[in-house]
Amino acid sequence: MNPPETIDELEERLSRPTAGVRDALQAVPGDFLILGASGKMGPTLARMVRRGLDEMGHTQRRVVAVSRFSSAGAVESLEQHGLETIACDLLKRDEVDALPDAPNIIFMVGQKFGTGDAPERTWAMNTIVPALVVERFSKSRIVVFSSGCVYPLMPVSGRGAREDDPLTPPGEYANSCVGRERVFEHFAKLHGTHLLLFRLCYAIDLRYGVLIDVAQKVATGQPVDVTMGFTQVIWQGDANARAIQCLAHTASPPMALNVTGPERISIRELAQRFGERLGRTVTITGEESPTAWLWDVQRSDELFGPPAVSLDEMIDATAHWLKSGGQTIGKPTHFEVRDGRF
Repeated sequence: MNPPETIDELEERLSRPTAGVRDALQAVPGDFLILGASGKMGPTLARMVRRGLDEMGHTQRRVVAVSRFSSAGAVESLEQHGLETIACDLLKRDEVDALPDAPNIIFMVGQKFGTGDAPERTWAMNTIVPALVVERFSKSRIVVFSSGCVYPLMPVSGRGAREDDPLTPPGEYANSCVGRERVFEHFAKLHGTHLLLFRLCYAIDLRYGVLIDVAQKVATGQPVDVTMGFTQVIWQGDANARAIQCLAHTASPPMALNVTGPERISIRELAQRFGERLGRTVTITGEESPTAWLWDVQRSDELFGPPAVSLDEMIDATAHWLKSGGQTIGKPTHFEVRDGRF
């Protein structure tokens, strides 16, 4: 992958449909609602659906991006790329009920940061909204964005978490994500709704993510904490493609799917690699713990094959983006947090 040079080029890459996406869009007829479409991934995922449909000549099929849309710029950007937008507070039943029917739903709603200060808001967003949505769209296919943090920390010397492992994570945020899954599962059982639980960690957009977090610390001479000693990441374009393809794999009872890259990377090694690329001396703090959030992605790779963008390509692109003065969102992932307090 040649590193993107501009935001427009980056977003074009992140929203570029794959052959697998086009096959999935052909297999799941009807319109699409993208709920929570103004977040970090929503705009490029919605664009990928729209582009894929247009490339196949399915211009009449609607793709509707739904969010509170506190920023007028977010609406304008989406509409410039052929998407319909609807402003909706998904905590309000009447507004959810007023949304148009659609057989294909991608649910990207959730709250993580701020949980420590307002845990009640996190639980409301992560459990009440799912109940309202799944009751309203009980006959639709729904891909539910969840988190790989629904599992406990796993021994770094062993395998990563598998989809059938117990969900016993630390912290309120991760437990509210378990709550989100359980609410969807309850109503899916009640109504026969076809779901897929999309357990994602960690998507890489060059403006946001674990890689830019580490790279920025190295670039500015800050110490890199290696207590959370290992992680896994996936290019956001690959994650978008997998989410869309998952619409063809929804089931009742729901299927769960770990979504991340297959390569386990040492945070210490990652810092050193950025030090080499950025010409900076690396400062390390802490010692690697015997556990980390790690995942087994065999099921995902059996369905979709390996991600198109490798870890090496992501590291090179991140270093290039940073050296070129590329814009960042300015919101650290806090991947190093081990107690679940975000």
